Amino acid sequence: MSNGDDETADSEAADEETSDVPDTTVTAEELQERLDEAKQELEAAETEAALDGVEERLDSIESDVEGLPEPDEDDDEAEDPAEEIESRLSDLRDDLEAQRGPYAEDVVGILEDAQTTLTDSEWTDDGEEDALAAVESFLAEVADYAEAEAGDSPADAADALGTVAEVIEAESLDPDADDDSIAELLAAAEGLEEDLEAAEVWGDLTVQEQLDAKGFYDILTNENRKDFPPEWNAAKLHAREGNLELVLYAFDKLGSDFMEEYFLDIFYHLGSDAEPAFEKMHELAQKRNKGPIEVLGKIGDDRACETLHEFIEDDGDPALQKVTLRSLGAIGSETSVQPVANRLAAESDEVRSVAARALGLLGDTRAVEPLADVLEGDDSDEVRASAAWALRQIGTEEALEEAAKYTDDRAYLVQSEAEKAAGA
Repeated sequence: MSNGDDETADSEAADEETSDVPDTTVTAEELQERLDEAKQELEAAETEAALDGVEERLDSIESDVEGLPEPDEDDDEAEDPAEEIESRLSDLRDDLEAQRGPYAEDVVGILEDAQTTLTDSEWTDDGEEDALAAVESFLAEVADYAEAEAGDSPADAADALGTVAEVIEAESLDPDADDDSIAELLAAAEGLEEDLEAAEVWGDLTVQEQLDAKGFYDILTNENRKDFPPEWNAAKLHAREGNLELVLYAFDKLGSDFMEEYFLDIFYHLGSDAEPAFEKMHELAQKRNKGPIEVLGKIGDDRACETLHEFIEDDGDPALQKVTLRSLGAIGSETSVQPVANRLAAESDEVRSVAARALGLLGDTRAVEPLADVLEGDDSDEVRASAAWALRQIGTEEALEEAAKYTDDRAYLVQSEAEKAAGA
């Protein structure tokens, strides 16, 4: 047979073989029909197994959507048949999920969330009472399934809900066979959820309502109402009575820069009695806030020193350095001697002067030599006078002798301090 005959035979064989392969091209019309069938099947489904069958049918349709031909790119008005089918698929899946259940795990999930709500919420007195009542009501509704006591606190109530959740899990309720029981439990759990949501927490109240509920304003009378705003008035009176926790609570809640200034003034004038405010002042001081730094100096707690030392390590903000140096001097910790002495070399005359006086307040004899050097060689007479004053505060024989050398100094301020040292 010739080559031409062979090619003809091969072509005929190929055509014959191709004709035996079925056409598997999917059409939009077919998929729409299958969606109609899935919808009917979903409407008739009464068990989880039936719903699983519908889900498998939808998965099959979704897989076949990929086989639809793409619309003509050159035809701007051509519609993509896959879009409508995918939209219907999405709607049917939503309907499918809505028709499933309810499940016992849905009940358990709500109870676990309720436990967290009970233990993590900042309840008002009324809110806590309502929350406990909500748990008691729920426990009464589910008493046929599990017995537990609400207790006297949110933590006790949370434990009771945990007990009920464990019992429900252990029952292994079937969504088909036990659907009525699950529905009853779910309704009770959702009622509990709504009641807890309605119970009052502090965040539901305005700041003034929160302060009033804490009794912050109770201290005010017609006779002692003097200052405005009333929050400052009440805070001063509470501070005088030693109610620092209530003052700090108000300080946290009020929060504005305007009110902060008033409260910092209260803490400053309390001095060491403001010790309960240390943590809050230390927190604010770490933001390089000068007011709290001043208060820390008045409190005198050397736990603040490590933080304050960071603020004087270089020639940064001179105002911040001066406030910090004064506070370190007032605190009086021996750990501050070297960091403060290092600032005797600061660029700012004012910073050097305050550093010298801070060393005097610290009163450590290690500062005598650096102060004597400043007194001898600093370019600023004000700084030198501060060094002489500091030596007098240290007060040892060596310190007084160093200061007394300058009774004939050219600068009156230095001479005055030297004469006092010589007299001492």
